[in-house]
Amino acid sequence: MTPGATSKDPLVDAFLRHLRLERRLSPRTLDAYERDLRDMAAWMQEHGREWLNLNQAEVRAWTAQRHRQGLSARSLQRRLAALRAFYHYLKREGRIQRNPAMGVRAPKVERKLPSTLDVDQMAQLLELPGNKPLDLRDQAMMELLYSSGLRLAELVSLDMSDLDLSDAMLEVTGKGRKTRRLPVGSKARIAIQRWLEIRQELAEENEPALFVSQRGKRLSPRAVQSRLARRAMEQGAPRRVHPHMLRHSFASHMLESSGDLRAVQELLGHADISTTQIYTHLDFQHLAQVYDQAHPRARRKKPD
Repeated sequence: MTPGATSKDPLVDAFLRHLRLERRLSPRTLDAYERDLRDMAAWMQEHGREWLNLNQAEVRAWTAQRHRQGLSARSLQRRLAALRAFYHYLKREGRIQRNPAMGVRAPKVERKLPSTLDVDQMAQLLELPGNKPLDLRDQAMMELLYSSGLRLAELVSLDMSDLDLSDAMLEVTGKGRKTRRLPVGSKARIAIQRWLEIRQELAEENEPALFVSQRGKRLSPRAVQSRLARRAMEQGAPRRVHPHMLRHSFASHMLESSGDLRAVQELLGHADISTTQIYTHLDFQHLAQVYDQAHPRARRKKPD
């Protein structure tokens, strides 16, 4: 659903308008809310229910039915979160007294550890050959993704005005339109400076984007994904590489070196520290491997 579109449901439309105008959520996030609420609306229509008279038992029944139909635990969690947010809004507006989605839990999600590259693999990946404009642009993008732990959307939304190389700082607009200032490492500064020296060869006049395509316009997320996958293949990466893998690698390496979970949370722009804590599992996994290989009481005896 694009901004300004309607779902033909006055309550849902008002909620989405609130998310767009007051919470300033992205069109993609609004689409997800609309899809999840539309699924609940379809279930209610089948059972002759309406938003304002739904109860907790019925929310549980909807959750159980969707689970039996094969919906994953992660998808159910997301839909319940959307439903809770919707009813929280209706309660705030005085339309209901109780939130029927509160207390309803989806099955637990088995947490999957993010894929990362180790330090040596990252170093190999970032040794890009070539001095053509696209070579220098790709080098700068990849260095910046790893240097500052950027999300893909944050990278492509960067403007020239967001960058201060003299102070080695970058202002980033993340989820929920929240801004944060991030340091830019020395390798990334050098790569960006080289790109800026020839950027005008590609960029259209008055184009504010830091990274542009051959046509001179702001790069799309898909173009960045494609370029990174191609570069990784050329550099002999051990697996398919995507932009978020560089962010995961940044977080893992920072936490492994510093042990400062709060600092890594700030750098990543995570609202909840539990999101950042997944990287402690990666770090522990690494430490466990080192222990198994190095400790005399941990090493398995060789078979006779």
